[in-house]
Amino acid sequence: MKKILIIGGSRGIGNSILKHQLNLGNYCNNISRSSLEINNENYKEYQVDILKDELPEIDSIDSIVYCPGSITLKPFLQLKEEDFKKDFEINVLGAVKSIQKYLNTLKKGSNPSIVLFSTVAVAKGMAFHSSISSAKAAIEGITKSLAAEFAPTIRVNCIAPTITKTDLAKNILRNEKIEENISNSHPLKKICEPDDIAATANFLISNESNKITGQILRVDSGMSTLKI
Repeated sequence: MKKILIIGGSRGIGNSILKHQLNLGNYCNNISRSSLEINNENYKEYQVDILKDELPEIDSIDSIVYCPGSITLKPFLQLKEEDFKKDFEINVLGAVKSIQKYLNTLKKGSNPSIVLFSTVAVAKGMAFHSSISSAKAAIEGITKSLAAEFAPTIRVNCIAPTITKTDLAKNILRNEKIEENISNSHPLKKICEPDDIAATANFLISNESNKITGQILRVDSGMSTLKI
């Protein structure tokens, strides 16, 4: 039985990962501001604001999955310094705080690993994405740096999805027509469901991926690499 720490497991992609890991019989700690009604002896949750509160003590961890994120889309001149700071705090500093807190515990785990999240906009280059792309580019950089620093003990990888149907994206995917237009802009003519991204994360924390580290996996329906 693996012991998984999911930060942000109450919604979206994090919740899909959490449910899958519990179905596998693994033990899941969930650090989130929201509570879940889950009656499972392999589940424990901590209602914590990752940026403001002290993180709980956890005795045993095999994998850390850091899921909190943001989508700040504005023309550059409309962005304020606070927008950049907020995106950086949620996406980067929260991950740094979590990894530093649990690193020594993770080192003792079985095939220990860390999974972080970026965005297709880092590789693709998209208008109005300068704030979130800056933060997520930092995540891609820290993924490779930590993968080198923590080798050979801990594997560190990152998933860079395209827009995914989560609560975070509901203000963008406001209706069926908009969703159809965005889907058609992808080579595979599809955007992602949370389970699509969760499946990649589940693979990266499994023993089947024990030779994979320092990678940015672009789960984006071909958006970042293909022009059709």
